[in-house]
Amino acid sequence: MNHLQFEIDKGEIFGFLGPSGAGKTTTQRLIIGLLKGYEGHIHVMGKERSQWGNDFYEKIGVAFDFPNLYLKLTAYENLKLINNYYETPCDHILDLLDQVGLLKEKDVRVEHFSKGMKMRLNFIRSIMHKPEILFLDEPTSGLDPVNAKIIKDSILDLKHKGATVFLTTHHMEVAEQLCDRVAFINDGAISAIDSPSNLMLKYGKPIVTVSYKENGNQQQAKFPIPHLGENKDFLNLIASHEIVTMHSQEASLEEIFILLTGRLLI
Repeated sequence: MNHLQFEIDKGEIFGFLGPSGAGKTTTQRLIIGLLKGYEGHIHVMGKERSQWGNDFYEKIGVAFDFPNLYLKLTAYENLKLINNYYETPCDHILDLLDQVGLLKEKDVRVEHFSKGMKMRLNFIRSIMHKPEILFLDEPTSGLDPVNAKIIKDSILDLKHKGATVFLTTHHMEVAEQLCDRVAFINDGAISAIDSPSNLMLKYGKPIVTVSYKENGNQQQAKFPIPHLGENKDFLNLIASHEIVTMHSQEASLEEIFILLTGRLLI
């Protein structure tokens, strides 16, 4: 990690975005106390991280990309076991299972679950005690679109109830849909922090894509939208060719990440 400095506001969804090995998961592990021996300071909920005791884990929820579940236990038994460790036990375990589409599988051993099912179970395990801060590492990894939407809707519901969410992902569409602010991280350093919309407004270059016929073949050309009416190449093209389609397009968050870091999201 390279002199990281950032703040997460209470009640926001904050995204740490970057490719594998960029430092996303390491940062989360430092904050929740799984990694020691760092230089600098980490403050969580108004206190230096080192000043927190075991009560810290009553206030946070954690769900990493590789679920750590008890494979020989059923889904329901996994949740009941963890529930016993909290001072304020969850009284709606079946509702949570139903929320993520696992109620019918509540008595099935987790060893028979797919990765996506394990991810959903791991997610509700992290929220069953109503944490103030939720740490999520690639929360939609391994999920089909339907189940990914269930998790994303659940995350937004937690935000609306006042929880703070710190998620990591390399899927920019997840960040665009969920995050109030994002930080681009690459090689342990932050390149930019802002809302997705502000980043796209500041660094994005909207373009118009023109499909046209030339010598019987369909071709395509792209032009920047600013000063389009003064662009001679664009004006010559539409005056001299048969236009098939023309549409505008905003720069994606992924394109802006590549622009600022020079890295692909893989």
